[in-house]
Parts: sequence; structure tokens; C-alpha cells
Amino acid sequence: MRAVDARRALLTRLFDHAPMFPPAALPRDEALAEDDRARASEHAWLLGRFVVPEGTAVADDRELATVGDGVELQGDVEFVEGRTKIRCGGARVPTVEEVAAFVRSCREHGRLFKATAGLHHAYPTPAGEHGFLNLLAAVVFGDEEQALRAEPGAFELDEHSFRWNGREAGADACATARATLFHSIGTCSFFEPVGELEELGIL
Repeated sequence: MRAVDARRALLTRLFDHAPMFPPAALPRDEALAEDDRARASEHAWLLGRFVVPEGTAVADDRELATVGDGVELQGDVEFVEGRTKIRCGGARVPTVEEVAAFVRSCREHGRLFKATAGLHHAYPTPAGEHGFLNLLAAVVFGDEEQALRAEPGAFELDEHSFRWNGREAGADACATARATLFHSIGTCSFFEPVGELEELGIL
């Protein structure tokens, strides 16, 4: 079925929720409660899987992603750090050039990738964190270094299209980019990135 809303095409199930991991590092039951709060929110459509350390038992039927030894499993899909999964923060923040090279490599080799860590903000921060809208633009439009360096206010996203630097991607293009190249973002906070999208008037 043809995608009709570019926001839904670009952002649906974008955020895999990982509150058990740093910096939140919540105990399992508190993390489950926080995930329940996210799933009850009006923007639950942005929520992907609940991410847990390998071997963690969860009694209910929520969709899980399990992480262990540099490998994340989401059903039959495997994300391997350095190959199909990039860590954008934490102990070390990769450079713009490193992130751009990773995206290009995945594009050239037809690899679906996931990003995690350090992507709580829509745009790059003064502290050097990468912006998740910038990463989405790098995926959708190419020009990876330029997209990753774009400053706050550079992007527009509404029901019609995702727009940047005189270029425009409609719902179908956004849906294709998510389905074939950029799977999701792992984040210990759901409400922080969603709150930024609200402040920008995207949600």
C-alpha cells in the first residue's frame, strides 16, 4: 500500500526503547513500566522494540530485541556492531566522517543498519552529539557529511514530505529508505527525542 504521510513513513517504529541500558540503566521492572508509559502515549507509533540484555526474561508478549557480545537480534534480523550497527555516542562519539562512511558503506552493499547511543537530539548539540534528523537526512538524501553537519532548522518534515537544502522526499521515498537502509535507533529515552519532535512542530 502506498505511504500517504511522510512523517509516518519516516518515523514509524524509529525508536527501539532501551531503558535498561546506560545512561538510564533502569532495573528491569522500572524499565518495563517506562516502556508501558511510552506505549500508552499518543506517539506510541514511533516506538519499536523493547531492548534487553541477552538472557533477560520478559513475561509478556511485547516485541523484544536482545543484545549481547556486539550482536543485536530482532526476530530473524541480526545487527552486528561495526557492520550493520553503529554506535553514535557513549564512551566515544564517532566523527561526522566516520558516520558518513558507515552510511555510505551500508548503502553501497545493500545492508540494513541500526544506530544506537547518543541520538537523543534532533540536531547536533554543542557537546558534539549527532542529531537523529541529520542521520535520517543522510540516509534519505545522501550528501552524508553535509547532512550530518546541518544546523538546527535545516530540515522540514510534514505530512507531505521531508525537505532539506532544496531537495524533497515524499512518503514513498521515506518508506523505502527506512525499509531498505535505516532500520531504527536504539535509545534509553523515548520521551526525550519525541519531545524534541514536538517542540519542532513535527508531531
